Amino acid sequence: MTHVENELTSQPECWIRAAELAATHGDALPVAGERVAIVGCGTSFFMAQSAAALREDSGQGETDAFAASEFPHTRAYDRVVALTRSGTTTEVLELLGRLRGRTRTTAVTADPRTPVMAAADDVAVLDFADERSVVQTRFATSALTLLRAHLGLHTDAAVADARTALETPLAEGLVDCGQFTFLGRGWTVGLANEAGLKMREASLAWTEAYPAMEYRHGPISITTHGTATWMLGEAPEGLAEQVRATGGRWVAGGLDPLAELVRAQRLAVAVAAARGLDPDRPRHLTRSVVLDAPAR
Repeated sequence: MTHVENELTSQPECWIRAAELAATHGDALPVAGERVAIVGCGTSFFMAQSAAALREDSGQGETDAFAASEFPHTRAYDRVVALTRSGTTTEVLELLGRLRGRTRTTAVTADPRTPVMAAADDVAVLDFADERSVVQTRFATSALTLLRAHLGLHTDAAVADARTALETPLAEGLVDCGQFTFLGRGWTVGLANEAGLKMREASLAWTEAYPAMEYRHGPISITTHGTATWMLGEAPEGLAEQVRATGGRWVAGGLDPLAELVRAQRLAVAVAAARGLDPDRPRHLTRSVVLDAPAR
């Protein structure tokens, strides 16, 4: 079994621990009414998108999400939350350094022995969700569960659905599809983006992701026999029928959307295996992106 497989199967237990941690780390996380930005890179950026949508939709306060490298320094925030599994990502550390002394910062990380511990004002450590793999699975979903639980939006049903996602076989023939599109709405747009990234990283699959309502505005043109369109969350009315009319395969997301992401992670590993690829050795990727300092 690969590192990725071992780690993604441990997610239900990690989510339970993340929810427990949320109850004891309230001071480190945003409070209601704060204007908040959530940042990250790669997978962490997509989790930031989901967390920001959840927080704002729940009435906790205006919340934005940015790639750490694209943070708008002309805007004022009460708090910036940085998601960083490794605690060493260059763009995140540079951003936290620029914000020190003028904006309160919180880091959510997996490794307490890294520079982010000193770079942020507050830290939540999910060391139980750290990973050996390059491709993120359990840290990302555990970080989102931490923030989801802090908002009062995490339930035992999500954990149960994650177990179902791990135990239920993937639909027959899904691995053989030549193209995959993931769709989301609201907070699940970030999950759709992450599902697409997992497929690209682990299996080099042709994969795209869109807000569900935007899918009709052009992207549906690639859908045909041998493609799969996977909805994370509730689908817009009539969309499933439109996809089936193209000859493409429609995958309905009947589980909690975060559990649906677990299913997508499993698909990425299965497609990699079918193509003779090692998901623990994704092409051109490293576990953390640490950039060289520019020459002076």
